[in-house]
Amino acid sequence: MATVSSLWSYTLQLPHDPRAPGIARVTLRTVLAAHGLTELTPTAELLASEFLANAHLHTKGSYGLRLSSTEPNGLYVAVWGSDPRLPPGFGDATDAPPEAAADAENGRGLHLVRACADAWGASAPPELAGSEGGKLLWVECQRGDLR
Repeated sequence: MATVSSLWSYTLQLPHDPRAPGIARVTLRTVLAAHGLTELTPTAELLASEFLANAHLHTKGSYGLRLSSTEPNGLYVAVWGSDPRLPPGFGDATDAPPEAAADAENGRGLHLVRACADAWGASAPPELAGSEGGKLLWVECQRGDLR
């Protein structure tokens, strides 16, 4: 009889294609449903969508989505790409994010992250340390602590 591990991780490599963020969101919903974490879907999908859209806009090549379980009932969502620049205000949790103009079409992503995620951060993992550099933006969401 096969056993199912309570810890899991999925990685999805995405081409620089305008359909890729949508495919990643469908994958996220499918993974969360398969692992009984559907209550995290709205928050995780919102945050992943923000990161995926930015990766598509600011990365020339492929980018990716990583989903992992966290103990005891959480989710780690990360998006990586080749653009090494951090979004304004993202590098330091004590800095207030810049205010977006009322009619601006961008500039609200960090506000969403800070309002919805239980933890967030950025890093430059070794696998992205090629000639172009790169970054990984991540969030954690916990079951029972939805905002």
